[in-house]
Amino acid sequence: MSTPPQVPARPVVTPLRVVIGLCLFAPFVAMLWVGSYAKTDPAFIGIPFFYWYQMLWVLLSTLLTVLAHQLWRRDQRARHGAARPAPGTGPDTAPQPKDGASE
Repeated sequence: MSTPPQVPARPVVTPLRVVIGLCLFAPFVAMLWVGSYAKTDPAFIGIPFFYWYQMLWVLLSTLLTVLAHQLWRRDQRARHGAARPAPGTGPDTAPQPKDGASE
């Protein structure tokens, strides 16, 4: 018995997935590195740096998460699109009459 030829699988770690990981990982690093923002200066419209830096990361985290989600959807469409046959080329498709007449 012969086995069908093996098609090499696409790599699991791709550059796009690395970017997605960085988008999701950056807010954690920024917030866990407290020494980088545990100060009062520079103040922004009277708000100490400690507070406005954290509020800025709330917005940045939202944007990075949305970006990661869009990139993930693009990656999934590309992976699933490569696995599907082109429309009309599957084994269960039969030629259809052009003028709508039945045979």
